[in-house]
Amino acid sequence: MGRGGIGGAAAMEAADSTRAFVRDVRRIIIKVGTAVVTGQNGRLAMGRLGSLCEQVKQLNFQGYELILVTSGAVGVGRQRLQYRKLIHSSFADLQNPQMDFDGKACAAVGQSGLMAIYDTLFSQLDVTSSQLLVTDRDFKDPSFGDQLRETVFALLDLKVIPLFNENDAISTRRQYEDPSGIFWDNDSLAALLAVELNADLLIMLSDVEGLYSGPPSDPQSKIIHTYVNEKHGRLISFGEKSCGGRGGMQAKVAAAANAASKGVPVVIASGFATDSIMKILKGEKIGTLFHNEANLWESSKEATAREMAVAARDCSRRLQKLSSEERKKILLDIADALEANEDAIRSENEADIEAAQVAGYEKSLIARMTLKPGKITNLARSIRAIADMEDPISHTLKRTEVAKDLVFEKAYCPLGVLLIIFESRPDALVQIATLAIRSGNGLLLKGGKEAMRSNAILHKVITGVIPDAVGKKLVGLVTSKDEIADLLALDDVIDLVIPRGSKNLVSQIKATTKIPVLGHSDGICHVYIDKSADMDMAKRIVLDAKVDYPAACNAMETLLVHKDLNKSEGLDGLLVELEKEGVVIYGGPVAHDKLKVPKVDSFRHEYNSMACTLEFVDDVQSAIDHINRYGSAHTDCIITTDEKAAETFLQQVDSAAVFHNASTRFCDGTRFGLGAEVGISTGRIHARGPVGVDGLLTTRCILRGSGQVVNGDKGVVYTHRDLPLQ
Repeated sequence: MGRGGIGGAAAMEAADSTRAFVRDVRRIIIKVGTAVVTGQNGRLAMGRLGSLCEQVKQLNFQGYELILVTSGAVGVGRQRLQYRKLIHSSFADLQNPQMDFDGKACAAVGQSGLMAIYDTLFSQLDVTSSQLLVTDRDFKDPSFGDQLRETVFALLDLKVIPLFNENDAISTRRQYEDPSGIFWDNDSLAALLAVELNADLLIMLSDVEGLYSGPPSDPQSKIIHTYVNEKHGRLISFGEKSCGGRGGMQAKVAAAANAASKGVPVVIASGFATDSIMKILKGEKIGTLFHNEANLWESSKEATAREMAVAARDCSRRLQKLSSEERKKILLDIADALEANEDAIRSENEADIEAAQVAGYEKSLIARMTLKPGKITNLARSIRAIADMEDPISHTLKRTEVAKDLVFEKAYCPLGVLLIIFESRPDALVQIATLAIRSGNGLLLKGGKEAMRSNAILHKVITGVIPDAVGKKLVGLVTSKDEIADLLALDDVIDLVIPRGSKNLVSQIKATTKIPVLGHSDGICHVYIDKSADMDMAKRIVLDAKVDYPAACNAMETLLVHKDLNKSEGLDGLLVELEKEGVVIYGGPVAHDKLKVPKVDSFRHEYNSMACTLEFVDDVQSAIDHINRYGSAHTDCIITTDEKAAETFLQQVDSAAVFHNASTRFCDGTRFGLGAEVGISTGRIHARGPVGVDGLLTTRCILRGSGQVVNGDKGVVYTHRDLPLQ
């Protein structure tokens, strides 16, 4: 009887793959540590207890079965006894205070107070709780387990929250710190109860965020999200235990490992955060997970990333051995397969769209992920166009006679293995795969989770026609977000990363990998209307640049207008047409003052796909300066009949694509005749603008000789004569 996870299916789609099991969790044991229940002064931490009870109440209402194992009685009792002794001490006693108390006495004093607080808090939330005190001796009775389960299950059926604690006051231990027996603290008690009561999950709340590779205070220590005993057991060094409790992290790890080995997953997480339990049940990657299959996940994860990359590289080398006609046939087969499977592809895409709508994704994102009618046909057509292009592999760019019978050649060759990380658009998968195959590269693809079904069916169709002589692993589909970090670390196997998505995605990838990254992080495109512009032409271009596909990266964000056109009939008509199309116009300082439109906060900010920033400039040089200062070096356009102004604009605007009297929407690999594109690069190294086949190639040098040696350049007559290409 799983709950589908907190937040439903949409939340679980975003869950970490190692936490997917939480969707089937029903019965949960929550162990609350002493450091969570009490503050540093030994008093109850009422804020944390209140937050805990709020979460328990919400989960209880949603149908989960909750059992609490709470520490803290000893700490509360010690604080109360200290206070009592102080107020009854003489002046002489205060000069030499003795504050050591027997642990069992502290437990006896603190237990009633702790339970009273829980009862009060739960009563305020209309939740009923019950107290169950147990000792190690109880579990030695063979019949106790059955009696325990009967009582607890009856309470759970009544929606009552059982609160367990070890009855330290009457424990048969020789002393409070005695670590012998079936269990010896509340950590091991929680693990024992998790197994005895058939729990689906044990959550252990502590004063730290989880298990670290060393003491949490050490800057070199890192949190371990999934504990694998074979990997971490020998590497972890434990710091001091909490001052109030008996166990500490070492005891928690031992208890968690024990429960996990018997089939109960365990998460150690912070009890100081107000929503740790809710996040765990959403499948978020917080705390440290103990699971009896974790060693399989770890070995699989480590193998998958490198093996996928190496397999793609090996397949690409076999692809390069094929003849040009054989490579062309693969592309033609892909085009045919897409058309043959159009109904299945559209069905999966519609399922993605429906899920995205239910999840509340933005309309612009849903528009990008939609495969509209005719899209598959257009994709097939572009694939056939790429297949008909001149074979780029081993294409000779230059031939030079270095010396007699010594010829130097520079030729195209594939980059190797490409990693493309893209959001939203499943058609990008087809375009990228096509260009990779045409250029002889291996490919790893990671699409957005919102288009998961579409990406899967497209990948299946494409790899289904790749011949065994090359290998289906030429194009790999990465399905887990976790694998991205592992892939970005493989700079010895992967040769280029191309992120296609938000500014945050591109920036994050650039900051976390040594692999070269090709792409753009902003799409702030400008159109400048010069004073000599044909306003009918300007209206057509501006409307197309903004509303043809507002969500595209080559859509206009900023409209610059020569100051002489302010309040002209042509500009007024254009602004009216933009507003009719639903475009919201913001103003720069000058436009805001003159037209009273809402003022823009920043020229470098992309507001949304249906917003446009308007500003007036003095002349073409002012427009150039504005674009070079605030633009993103993507695509910028001038509308003018003044050829001199146009040429100045084309030469001085420092962008990847600069247009004269044409919509920014033309900045596209297919429209440029590249067949397709893997993305648009605004960088200056390797490739710039729409990146097609040639952007996925590098060069190599070939030297054909007849026994020549350098020998200090003695006897070598260098001719350096250009030769015709063969």
